[in-house]
Amino acid sequence: MKKSLGAGTLAQPTPVWLVGSYDAEGKANMMTIAWGGICCSKPPCVTVSVRKERHTYDAVMLRKAFTVNVPSQMHAQEADYAGMVSGAKADKFAATGFTPIRSELVDAPFVQECQLVLECRLLQAIDLGAHTQFVGEILDVKAEESILNAEGHVDMLKLKPLLYAPGASMYYGVGEAVGKGFSMGKAIAGDAGAKH
Repeated sequence: MKKSLGAGTLAQPTPVWLVGSYDAEGKANMMTIAWGGICCSKPPCVTVSVRKERHTYDAVMLRKAFTVNVPSQMHAQEADYAGMVSGAKADKFAATGFTPIRSELVDAPFVQECQLVLECRLLQAIDLGAHTQFVGEILDVKAEESILNAEGHVDMLKLKPLLYAPGASMYYGVGEAVGKGFSMGKAIAGDAGAKH
């Protein structure tokens, strides 16, 4: 039997991403977010949701750009720190030892130590209440060759991204692959098998 947990932000899991931006003084900053995801295929877009009182909010609104940096499990401590401290009061790059790299495509830095980076131009800022949802068009995805498989796709087990469990406030890693998408369901779909 299911128990009602009430209305809340309890979708499981959420990504752990570092959003890179430059503030009004040109200082590189990063903020950890868990409210984010892919939202469009053409053009390729991603969303990140940020509270108005966060330092990152003003930076993204000013520069009309941000990066999404995917930390690995080995950077869990740094990612947690980047979500605890304001970039208005601390240099998070210096504190974590991470290296800010200026994007050549957007007015935002990315994190050199993150193996997967998305460079995004701000398309829309949607006020939803406590958070503003930034929709960014992905202008480029940069990945370390060491995390790519033979077909040139990101290998999840090599990337080892962090996942976050809202409510419990716990970080997790990823497990073994379960099966191939748009393939496993063919046994149920039969000959119909058309994509949704």
